[in-house]
Amino acid sequence: MTIPIFYTISDNYTPYASVSIQSLINHTSPENDYTITLLVQSISDEHRESLENMSTENVHVNVFHINDDMVKPIHNSEENYLRGQFFTMSIFYRLFIPELFPQYDKAVYLDADTIVNTDIAEMYNIDIGDNMFASCPDLSIRYMPLLQEYIKKCQGIFPPEKYINNGVILFNTKAFRDKHFIDKFYYLIEKYHFDNVDPDQAYMNEICEDKIYHLPKEWDAMPNESIPEIEDPKIVHYNLFFKPWHFDDVQYGNYFWEVAKDNEYYDELRQQLAEFTDEDRQRARDDLAKMAEKVKSIEKEEYTWAKVKKFENVRI
Repeated sequence: MTIPIFYTISDNYTPYASVSIQSLINHTSPENDYTITLLVQSISDEHRESLENMSTENVHVNVFHINDDMVKPIHNSEENYLRGQFFTMSIFYRLFIPELFPQYDKAVYLDADTIVNTDIAEMYNIDIGDNMFASCPDLSIRYMPLLQEYIKKCQGIFPPEKYINNGVILFNTKAFRDKHFIDKFYYLIEKYHFDNVDPDQAYMNEICEDKIYHLPKEWDAMPNESIPEIEDPKIVHYNLFFKPWHFDDVQYGNYFWEVAKDNEYYDELRQQLAEFTDEDRQRARDDLAKMAEKVKSIEKEEYTWAKVKKFENVRI
C-alpha cells in the first residue's frame, strides 16, 4: 500500500519540515510504502538535497514546484495575511493537492510544525465516508473568547467549537475533484476577497461545512496554556506562536527535541532558540492582541462569510 503524504513549505521552513519528516519516518512500517511530497514555489538547492536525501527504502521524499498560474488569483493583499501578520503563499498550497495529484483518491497533509508519534498509516486508513476531509476541531477556540466571537460573527459557524484546524488533514481527494472544490474556491476568493485571520483554513471550513469528519483530539495536539497536555498524542502540532525553537517551556516541546537531537539541523535549531529573546517572545504573545484588532475590523467589512451566507450558498 502506498500512502501519500504532503507538506507545504517555504524555504526557511526546511529545518522544521526536516524534523517532522524524521518523526514520520521513525514510525513507518516496512509493510507500507510512503511517498512524501513537499510543495514549494522556491527552495535552495542545498535544502532540496537535504530533504530528498532523507528518503529510505520505503519512504520517498520529493520536492514539487507549484505552478504559478494556479495560485495567481491569490494576491498578496491584506485579506490573505495569516492572522493579520504576514503573507505566505504556501498556506494555500494544500488546497491544490487533489487537483495536482489525480492519481490519489486519499492523501494526508501535515503542517511542517508537527511531530508524528505513530505510523501515519493509522490515520490514512480511517474511513471518513463521503466527507470531504477529516481534521480535528481546534481546541484553542473553546478557551479564546476572541476566536469564539470571530467564528460566530464573521464566519457564521455554529457552534464555533466545530471549527477545524487544517494543519493535519486526511483528504478525500476524489471528492474534492468530483465536487469541484477548487472552482468554488477561485469563485469565492475573486468575488468577495474575504478577510480572514486564517485565510486557507476559513475557505476549507466554509466550503466543506457539515461535510467534515472530526478526528479524535489526539491527532492534532496543540500547545494550549488553558488545558493540560493530551496524553499520548498521535500528532503534535505547534500551532500559532508557541514554537519549541522559540520557547523552551512550550507544551509538548519534549516531543520535538527528542527527534531534533538526531537531525542535521539540530545545531541551527538550538541556535534559534538561544537567539530568540524575551522581547521576541513578548512580541509573539502580543500577536494575539493584533488578532483582536483584526477581528474587530473584519466585523465591519461589507462582505464577511456570515453576511454572504445570508444570500448565497458558499458550500459545495
